[in-house]
Amino acid sequence: MTSQVSRTTEQADGTVVGEQRKPGGVKAVRRLDRVIIRFAGDSGDGMQLTGDRFTSETASFGNDLSTLPNFPAEIRAPAGTLPGVSSFQLHFADHDILTPGDAPNVLVAMNPAALKANIGDLPRGAEIIVNTDEFTKRAMQKVGYDTSPLEDGSLDGYSLHPVPLTTLTVEALKEFDLSRKEAERSKNMFALGLLSWMYHRPTEGTERFLQQKFARKPEVMKANVAAFRAGWNFGETTEDFAVSYEIAPATTAFPVGTYRNISGNLALAYGLVTASRQADLPLFLGSYPITPASDILHELSKHKNFGVRTFQAEDEIAGIGAAVGAAFGGSLAVTTTSGPGVALKAETVGLAVSLELPLLVVDIQRGGPSTGLPTKTEQADLLQAMYGRNGEAPVPVIAPRTPADCFDAALEAARIALTYRTPVMLLSDGYLANGSEPWRIPELEELPDLGVQFASGPNHTLDDGTEVFWPYKRDPQTLARPWAVPGTPGLEHRIGGIEKQDGTGNISYDPANHDFMVRTRQAKIDGIDVPDIEVDDPDGARTLVLGWGSTYGPITAAVRRLRAAGEPIAQAHLRHLNPFPRNLGALLRGYDKVVIPEMNLGQLATLIRAKYLVDAHSYNQVNGMPFKAEQLATALKEAIHD
Repeated sequence: MTSQVSRTTEQADGTVVGEQRKPGGVKAVRRLDRVIIRFAGDSGDGMQLTGDRFTSETASFGNDLSTLPNFPAEIRAPAGTLPGVSSFQLHFADHDILTPGDAPNVLVAMNPAALKANIGDLPRGAEIIVNTDEFTKRAMQKVGYDTSPLEDGSLDGYSLHPVPLTTLTVEALKEFDLSRKEAERSKNMFALGLLSWMYHRPTEGTERFLQQKFARKPEVMKANVAAFRAGWNFGETTEDFAVSYEIAPATTAFPVGTYRNISGNLALAYGLVTASRQADLPLFLGSYPITPASDILHELSKHKNFGVRTFQAEDEIAGIGAAVGAAFGGSLAVTTTSGPGVALKAETVGLAVSLELPLLVVDIQRGGPSTGLPTKTEQADLLQAMYGRNGEAPVPVIAPRTPADCFDAALEAARIALTYRTPVMLLSDGYLANGSEPWRIPELEELPDLGVQFASGPNHTLDDGTEVFWPYKRDPQTLARPWAVPGTPGLEHRIGGIEKQDGTGNISYDPANHDFMVRTRQAKIDGIDVPDIEVDDPDGARTLVLGWGSTYGPITAAVRRLRAAGEPIAQAHLRHLNPFPRNLGALLRGYDKVVIPEMNLGQLATLIRAKYLVDAHSYNQVNGMPFKAEQLATALKEAIHD
């Protein structure tokens, strides 16, 4: 008897491709082109680990993917409460995708709080897998459920799968020498096994991961592996799950190469190490732990074999102070932080501007002001990066667009810092830092040459013929001053924050000299060589959507939807925010309307209006979450027809 495949037309959500019904009572397999899954539970339920493992197996399978981790700021938020819910959303497909998805097709809810916190995001018909063991009267009352949502009909519009995850996990682990509490901790692995069966995910990598992670605790390791396998077997045998799903590898979405799954912070760390190797300089990181930047410090601390030295300072000011010292000593110097740390580092960034030393200041933006929303994303540090220092202290500003692009952005930041002898602000954010996607590992010959020449001898001849070293004698092309490593014979020079005399570097209070030095430092930044901005405009549109940073994915997804519906719209995305690309003004003036979506109250729009006198329209969101593609598509369509 042969299998029968019934082809269906693509549904409105673009997911159903076809279905294969197997004979002899074997469960059907439905083929999809994409799916969005969200794992949700208490912050102690291991939802981030579960999502990470599902993502890793999905990446190894060859799907394109995008993720959105979302977790409380507290180390251990109150159990069973709405503020304590932690979630991980994964969008994966057999084609190129750009965002973690607007609405989950599947929600795994480990308790009532997880269900209530996320049910509003689900479309009707979505699948909900709930851990029924946690739906006790007390747990439901804690989040405002007067009656059980599993029984009162409120979930009738969804495909509900009630599963006693805790009971099943404990039963599967009864042969192990574990207390009930210890056994219950493995329920996330049971859920992972079940979802791995549902979506035909590989299992070998997860089992290998568990064996390595708990190698020093053999009983715990065996229990987690057993729970994972039990979840997979439950999916295979239970009558409640009659269908499993296949999402084919995205074979046409990627250029040929070797790929791996990577988060933004990991890509950034790898980019910094690569930049130091391409520049043949030791890498120094002076940093103070702060969410969501700390992972860069953690990762770089593992790479001493590449000449990386990490220094966890006592505070933000000490971190950047040590980095400036490392730059003076001839290292590729970096300091990592988030918005509050940038505020504390501002004076020392100004010092680096005055000293004209290469320094990378990495700001992983988060919700503010003050301590704000440590685990939520925002783009509200742009004006701080541009102007948040005393005096005229210009610095280049660049921003990556996707998690994988953080690698290239780190290389570009290093190029500018080393070539022009200046601190550079790199603006990532929490969405990029914690999100992940496939990344093609570049070939060595594709990497830029970042080699630098240190000053090695005199560079100026006095009127009497004496050869001397002038620390502020500039390269006529870049206006960069020479970089002299301390201890080089004959290159002694003054260093400090007080204004320098042009050329000699001597302390100077001369008004005309100060005016000249201020203008020269500004001209150096204005003259940085950055590529022209490219516009994507296949239809001769009259409306342009301009973005920067992590809005790239949602904007591009929205633009695709509009064009598929016959709406003409152009798109351009900025990496270099200071200086702007030289063709940006002409590009903006070529459109009747410019719309700038930002996760702030209009900071780029303010800069665009001021510099180019273009009546740019802002579309803003500051709720700690990235834009949704459908939300942007609706706003952009209104702009087109306004």
